[in-house]
Amino acid sequence: MTKTKGAAYQCDVCGHRPAKWIGRCPECGEWGSIIESSPLAALGPSALRTVPSRAPLEPARPIAEISAAPAQARPTGVAEFDRVLGGGIVPGAVVLLAGEPGVGKSTLLLDVAQQWAKHGDTPSLMISGEESVSQVRLRAERIGALHERLYLAAESDLGAVLGHLDAVKPGLLILDSVQTISAPGTDGVAGGVTQVRAVTAALVAIAKERGLATVLVGHVTKDGNVAGPRVLEHLVDVVLNFEGDKHSSLRMVRGLKNRFGAADEVGCFEMHEGGITSLPDPSGLFLTRYADAVSGTCVSVAMEGRRALVAEVQTLIGAQTPGSPRRTVSGLDSARLAMIIAVLQQRAQIQLHDREVYAATVGGLRVTEPAVDLALALAAASAAHDLPMPPDLVVVGEVGLTGEVRRVGAVPRRLAEAARLGFRFALVPPGCGPAATGVTPPGMRVLEVGDVRTALHYAVKASSEVDPR
Repeated sequence: MTKTKGAAYQCDVCGHRPAKWIGRCPECGEWGSIIESSPLAALGPSALRTVPSRAPLEPARPIAEISAAPAQARPTGVAEFDRVLGGGIVPGAVVLLAGEPGVGKSTLLLDVAQQWAKHGDTPSLMISGEESVSQVRLRAERIGALHERLYLAAESDLGAVLGHLDAVKPGLLILDSVQTISAPGTDGVAGGVTQVRAVTAALVAIAKERGLATVLVGHVTKDGNVAGPRVLEHLVDVVLNFEGDKHSSLRMVRGLKNRFGAADEVGCFEMHEGGITSLPDPSGLFLTRYADAVSGTCVSVAMEGRRALVAEVQTLIGAQTPGSPRRTVSGLDSARLAMIIAVLQQRAQIQLHDREVYAATVGGLRVTEPAVDLALALAAASAAHDLPMPPDLVVVGEVGLTGEVRRVGAVPRRLAEAARLGFRFALVPPGCGPAATGVTPPGMRVLEVGDVRTALHYAVKASSEVDPR
């Protein structure tokens, strides 16, 4: 039996207990997650029986007697941000907003702080650990986020941050970012596992005690995950991810965890020189209006959280190439494209094995759900035969290896969004039409197609006739 000498060690990510300190946990593979644990915890459950009981600070009450008023969300004034949060931010809630550098996290939160100060009854406080107050002031002036009740400070010490809270007494605290703050008396450097965990735990305790709405900006790793210990995501109430391509104006805030609302909501924003603005109706960004019919395009409806977004899929079939032709995608899954090409060749006799194929979405939207498979197949077939699809056609469905069109979720919501934008003819999987759902969008004809060949037949017929039947 191995005897424990001195301090005990534990991985704060997975709970593994190595015999000595090591840099990487052999169980979960996390670096820097091995920390000293209390000797009492190292002895196991038997030692915990010696812990004496004490009187609780507040006695347990029947759940029906507990008021839900303190957990009511308060709007921040930024509509799309409130949408992801579930109507607003709850007093005492701690929100972690993560995203790649330069995507616009600071710009968005500066607008949130200004809107809170403008419409709320308490001031807002923004602590910057990465920029000077002058740099933040210039950005605020550029985007029109100046307000007398918006307070700003540049600090990297947790004690100084708490001092600002005592002086300003804000209703909203924004900390940019949590990796730049260090806690006195805690080992490690700022940004390290121990420091990030200690700073976050202290801020969560302060937020709950004072009813202070808190937003923490977090860094991400090269894989796109939230940097720091995994326990960081468990400590906070809401985890949001800010996504966007630097070469596109579209930005999305995606909910990953939300204790006060739906965790699958998505908020859309547009980044421009004057700052960042909410996009309550972003579908127009993902469509191209052509003066003349163009082959190689097809429209589908993708679900981003609970939001239906009409997306255009474009394909281009290149010249015959010996060997291995190129397959390039932008905003789509390359594996799905390769599968669709194989299905078209085997089930619809469209020879693409020796042709270069390029596929992309419009407007910088990234779509990975299988519901756009049918649109990708029709767009590739349209490009291969140089036959334009009908301009008022929208298709939804997953394509299987046998060429069948499989059911997808939220078809009525997808068709309602397409009908709102003027589409009048839809192809859907079997069991998703009006006969099964009982819902028919006004002015739209919906046909069920069982396989890719049937979908191609109706699409070609609709391109030459007003009424596809």
